[in-house]
Amino acid sequence: MAAREEVPVRTFAARTPYQGVLQILNFNRRMYAAALAAIGAAGIVWPFLGQAEHAAIAAGLAPALLWMAASLAVSHYVYDRSRLCEMEWLARALTTSVHSWINIHSGWDESSVSLISVFPGAEGEVVDIFDPRIMTEPSIRRARRLNHGAAVARSARFDALPFGDRSFDTAFCIFSAHELRRPSERVALFRDIARVLREPGECVVVEHVRDWRNFLAFGPGFLHFFSRGSWRRTASEAGLILANEFAFTPFVRVFIFRRKP
Repeated sequence: MAAREEVPVRTFAARTPYQGVLQILNFNRRMYAAALAAIGAAGIVWPFLGQAEHAAIAAGLAPALLWMAASLAVSHYVYDRSRLCEMEWLARALTTSVHSWINIHSGWDESSVSLISVFPGAEGEVVDIFDPRIMTEPSIRRARRLNHGAAVARSARFDALPFGDRSFDTAFCIFSAHELRRPSERVALFRDIARVLREPGECVVVEHVRDWRNFLAFGPGFLHFFSRGSWRRTASEAGLILANEFAFTPFVRVFIFRRKP
C-alpha cells in the first residue's frame, strides 16, 4: 500500500468573487502573456506597415483577443458565478446513499473539503494520481506548485489505487481525469475505480467537453478536453455503465457512471 504523502489542497470554501478566473489566469499565464506580447509588438510596428500588413495582423490577432477575453469570461461564469463550486447539487444527483467515498485528483484539489461538508458522517479518502512522467502540461504543473494550505492525500498510481475491492460507495473525478491524455490510461483509471466500487457504486466525472460551446469559449484550447462520446467509451471499456448525464452550465458536463452488476 502506498505511503501517505502531505499534499497541499485548496478548497471551495470561502472563495473570493474572482478566485476561479484568477486561478485560470495564473495557471496559464505564459499563454496569456504571449498573447499580450504579440498585441504589444503589433501596436509598435503598426504605424510603419501598409494596409495589407494591417489586414494580416488584424486577422491573426482578432481571434486571439476574442478567445482570450472569452476564456476568462467563461471561467469567471463557471467557477465564480455559477453554483458549481458549492457542490450541494452533487448529493441530489446521486441515486445511491454515500457512506464512503474516494476523491481522485491530479495535483490540484478544490473539492475534498466540500465533499466532507456535503456528505457528513461518510468516510472519505483523497487520492493524488499526479505523475510528472505522463502529466506534462505546464498548466497542471503550475497549479500543483501554487497549491497552499495543508491536507493529507494518498499518492497513488492512476492504475493501482491503494484500496481493496469494493471499498467505496462513490468515486469522484472532478476536473482531473482529462490530465491522463492517452485513452488507455483513462480506461485503466476507470477500471480500477470500478474495482474499488461496491455494487451499485457510482463514479462521478465532472469535465469540460470538446464541443462547439467550449470551442467558442476557449478556442484551440478546447482540444485539451475530450468529447462526450470519449468519456462514455472510456467508462464502457472499464466496466462502467452510464446512469445519468447532464450539463452544469453550458460548458461543463457531469457524468454519473455505475458499476456493472
